[in-house]
Amino acid sequence: MEDKRNIQIIEWEHLDKKKFYVFGVAMTMMIRVSVYPFTLIRTRLQVQKGKSLYHGTFDAFIKILRADGVSGLYRGFLVNTFTLISGQCYVTTYELTRKFVSDYSQSNTVKSLVAGGSASLVAQSITVPIDVVSQHLMMQRKGEKMGRFQVHGNPEGQGVIAFGQTKDIIRQILRADGLRGFYRGYVASLLTYIPNSAVWWPFYHFYAEQLSYLCPKECPHIVFQAVSGPLAAATASILTNPMDVIRTRVQWDCSLNSGLYICKAGALLLEPHIQSRKGNFNVFHA
Repeated sequence: MEDKRNIQIIEWEHLDKKKFYVFGVAMTMMIRVSVYPFTLIRTRLQVQKGKSLYHGTFDAFIKILRADGVSGLYRGFLVNTFTLISGQCYVTTYELTRKFVSDYSQSNTVKSLVAGGSASLVAQSITVPIDVVSQHLMMQRKGEKMGRFQVHGNPEGQGVIAFGQTKDIIRQILRADGLRGFYRGYVASLLTYIPNSAVWWPFYHFYAEQLSYLCPKECPHIVFQAVSGPLAAATASILTNPMDVIRTRVQWDCSLNSGLYICKAGALLLEPHIQSRKGNFNVFHA
């Protein structure tokens, strides 16, 4: 009987490229449709000050649904679908980089780490402008705005995913910031998604391997993969979520600079420890 602990890793040369791209796009689109409302809610929660508008994920979901209907949960969705292009660039870069690194190292962890980071660098260079526009559309609420820009078409909030509003936001970004405005938070995005991608793949293979040892040999490989993916995603998100909050706020608020905001965030995190040390210092030098 085959030892289920030996999980075969599919490399670039094993792939049916036509099926890989066709099914890849279709599956990504299905996932995007199902999780986009939560992406919108996450973005709004990240940019609000304290609990000024929403008190949590469920509260935000109910309030958006009541105010804007189901379509309100899909603001900016059509623009966001253009990231499917960057998604295909990501997987292609990942697979080709793994193939290249395999000439120098056979360690799956090394290949996954380097390939994941490289793929994210390529993908973010394409994604950031789309992200910036999409996030400003996410911030639109019926009759008011949460972000810097307010769409001027149809004040009643109908046609919230129309490209007319997208063109309006693009014009406002160009007028306010020029072309650089579409790359706001680019450094913060790299500092978020390169580490996220770089750790996701090693953790994915790690969890799959550990599950293969824990489960009976008769357990199909697809079970390991189905469980390992979410576990790796949760681990990577926990590690990179603080940087993701900074990325979102920098892209949304023109007054913030990636480097300065990161430094301020770091200072706030260290402040309790600094105050504690100062307190100890004062005690011993009273």
